[in-house]
Amino acid sequence: MLGEFKAFIARGNVLDLAVAVIIGAAFGRIVTSLTDDIIMPVIGKITGGLDFSNYFVRMGDVPAGYVGSINNYADLKKAGVPLLGYGQFITIAVNFLIVAFIIFLLVRAVNRLTERDRAKVETAPAPDAADVVLLREIRDELRARRP
Repeated sequence: MLGEFKAFIARGNVLDLAVAVIIGAAFGRIVTSLTDDIIMPVIGKITGGLDFSNYFVRMGDVPAGYVGSINNYADLKKAGVPLLGYGQFITIAVNFLIVAFIIFLLVRAVNRLTERDRAKVETAPAPDAADVVLLREIRDELRARRP
């Protein structure tokens, strides 16, 4: 069983998938930072200071000992208040759209490179068949024998 497991892990597909998952996780953190730290503040500035993270609907009562702001999503969530955080959903949806668009651009670029390589291969002249080469040699030999 250990031998089968080693063979399974040593396959190229499994290793490629593992690398893809690790890179994808790191890429996800980069895009999350891009969304949270750059794009959403710009959108907030354009829309007059909107902060999507604080858009929520309170679904339950605030605990009696709560001392934070009643309009702060993070503080209320930390206090255990049930919240419907649709602003956070908007942020995550924008994050997803950015990731999807970047992946689209990457796939598009790879497809274009592949098409260029394929076009180069298709435009390269095919080597002559052996019988054509032989006939040319015979022709050249006959021409060389003429006086």
